[in-house]
Amino acid sequence: MQGTLLRTTIHLVSARDWWPIALAIRRERRERFVRGQPGAPDARHLAATARRVRARLAGGATLTRAELEGLVGSRGWGAVGGMSVWLDLLRVPPAGTWERRRADTFALAEDWLGSEPTLSASDAVDLLVSRYLGAFGPASRRDVAGWAGLPVAAVVPALERLEVRHFQDEHGGRLVPRAALPDPDTRAPVRFLATWDAALLTHARRTGILPEEHRPKVFSTKRPQSVGTFLVDGAVAGSWTHEAGEVRTEPFERLDSAVRRELADEAERLALLHAPGGR
Repeated sequence: MQGTLLRTTIHLVSARDWWPIALAIRRERRERFVRGQPGAPDARHLAATARRVRARLAGGATLTRAELEGLVGSRGWGAVGGMSVWLDLLRVPPAGTWERRRADTFALAEDWLGSEPTLSASDAVDLLVSRYLGAFGPASRRDVAGWAGLPVAAVVPALERLEVRHFQDEHGGRLVPRAALPDPDTRAPVRFLATWDAALLTHARRTGILPEEHRPKVFSTKRPQSVGTFLVDGAVAGSWTHEAGEVRTEPFERLDSAVRRELADEAERLALLHAPGGR
């Protein structure tokens, strides 16, 4: 499901994880929105406006961005940003694209996913933290909190409840889920990452996946929509595009023949995934 979640930015998550993630960050998002947006309405006003929007969306109805702005009485961040914090909204088909970002269509999450579950805030944060470590570990407490958009103090209890391993490196403490670890000499396979993959964003710089010398090739004013990237031995080594049914790669540096063969094989599998009916 697609909607505004962590750090009040757009995310794509599974239907199973939507509610736990939304519940884990709800309080902090609301407090931060009121505190951090110059001229933002107070919580009471936003809650009243949210009730009005909910009434229009009840029963499976949808609102376009323009309709939402008209109903709320403001444009841009004030309408969509504020309501996405005070209501659990999904972007539903037909949704906008990077080229037509104002074409989004909004609906209540409960109409697509069922009612909000009975789940404690601590259980929700536990799941959120475990999802992060499973995808991006090893990481520090600060890494986890930065990704989730929560204060460090909010994730510490979850880390204490979860079974995690503690390691030390040149950056300090690192945490990983308690699971089987590969041999230290195991070479990471070639992997392709989507545009705006969370592993590459600023809050995740300490992961070391994107070497700083390559960051301007991925994120820059000349490439406002960024690019897809591929990893070689766990680090970004080039970009990729899908054109005319093929995945075309552009290495940032010279690759040896074995890596090029592995890259070509993985690109072929990715092209099949892009094909109609691919999986």
